[in-house]
Amino acid sequence: MRSFGLRRWLSLGLLSMALGCSAPPSDAAIPPVVEGQPVPSLAPMLAKVTPAVVNISTKTRVRSANAYFDDPVFRQFFGLQGTPRERVEQSLGSGVVVDAVKGYVLTNNHVVGGADDIQVTLQDGRSFTGRLVGSDPDTDVALVKIDADRLTALPVGASDALRVGDFVVAVGDPFGLGQTATSGMVSALGRSGLGSKGYQNFIQTDASINPGNSGGALVNLCGELVGINTMIFSPSGGNVGIGFAIPSNLASQVMGQILKFGKVRRGTLGLEVQDVTARVAKALGVPAGQGAVVTSVTPGTPADVAGISVGDVVGTVDGKAVRSAQDVRNAEGLLPLDTSVQLTVSRGGQTRQVSAKIEPEKLASVEGSAVDPRLDGVVFSDLAGDQRNDGAFGAAITLVKKGSAADNAGLRAGDIVVGVGQRQVANVKALRAFGGGQARQLLLTVVRSNSVYYVVL
Repeated sequence: MRSFGLRRWLSLGLLSMALGCSAPPSDAAIPPVVEGQPVPSLAPMLAKVTPAVVNISTKTRVRSANAYFDDPVFRQFFGLQGTPRERVEQSLGSGVVVDAVKGYVLTNNHVVGGADDIQVTLQDGRSFTGRLVGSDPDTDVALVKIDADRLTALPVGASDALRVGDFVVAVGDPFGLGQTATSGMVSALGRSGLGSKGYQNFIQTDASINPGNSGGALVNLCGELVGINTMIFSPSGGNVGIGFAIPSNLASQVMGQILKFGKVRRGTLGLEVQDVTARVAKALGVPAGQGAVVTSVTPGTPADVAGISVGDVVGTVDGKAVRSAQDVRNAEGLLPLDTSVQLTVSRGGQTRQVSAKIEPEKLASVEGSAVDPRLDGVVFSDLAGDQRNDGAFGAAITLVKKGSAADNAGLRAGDIVVGVGQRQVANVKALRAFGGGQARQLLLTVVRSNSVYYVVL
């Protein structure tokens, strides 16, 4: 048993050489010896990786919204003038330094999104205030900048070169215990359909990922960043060997768009699709579980120009097999604007190749002042196609002017207004039709982060 274990560890250690790591074994410190043979260790690689992984703590002030407590007459009558109207939420996570000169740190949007205070603590104990450069909720990627010297950055590896069975190491700060490294392998690639919204193309790993690991590094045996740890699948809330990371190629692409445009600019092909279920496959005469059937095509969009029609089945996107509708949505949401996409489309037993370009989605918008004077400084727009596909409705807030009545009431960019007074708001057209009111208070029903609450102006 002892010699079997030693041979196993020797093979694991030599794997890094097979992966093409640049550092030869002679660069590592002298390892312990068992029965006259050196025992391989991940310590030399981790010694270079861990200084680049940081702890991130945030504070977010959340305004306590209550239609009654926000009424000054009600507050005065019941003596609630001194009652706190906001609470502070704290969270812990991790991040990865990817540019030591400029101080850029990659992490998860759910770690820093909406935070009022971001503190980044390095492995050497130094702490800095972080500034959110930009974030993308749809991929759960965020970029933070710190002004610090003597930083260590992780080299970014090619996540598309990963294979199921490759060994990886997760580094982060689980449960706030302090920096921790766990090892495992790549269990699966291209995971999607995990219940959360957004664009999903996850790396699955059995390296332990727990609360607090979010935003931390997933590295290969060469010490290269191949993923940003983001979530786990667990009935108990703890690790059960199923964790997920955002591929480094995707995170780098999002980072590039944030640095160039301040946000991720997404486009559309102009079609809506659904999975090919057994019943749909029987009706269309196609194999079940393969491709995605087109359910809607918007006139004048790239899909329409390319000749795609309702009932067509999309089989491949840029040569990659489509397994579900999510694959088509991922292609729309993850590819840069103006990218030409090659699609294989089947109709009536005939298959053909078509080309379509990812173009910006044209969304209706309206100034808040045109709806009600109390909404001056707010800009509303229709929901994007991916949000509508998820069944969402309402008018999205894209801008809230600092110091406006809406800002003071707690409205934020990204909120979705689904109701005004007792009336449901389906889209910008319905909001525009509201046309203001004479009520003393304007009551808005708002959705934020899957929670519904009232805002009173």
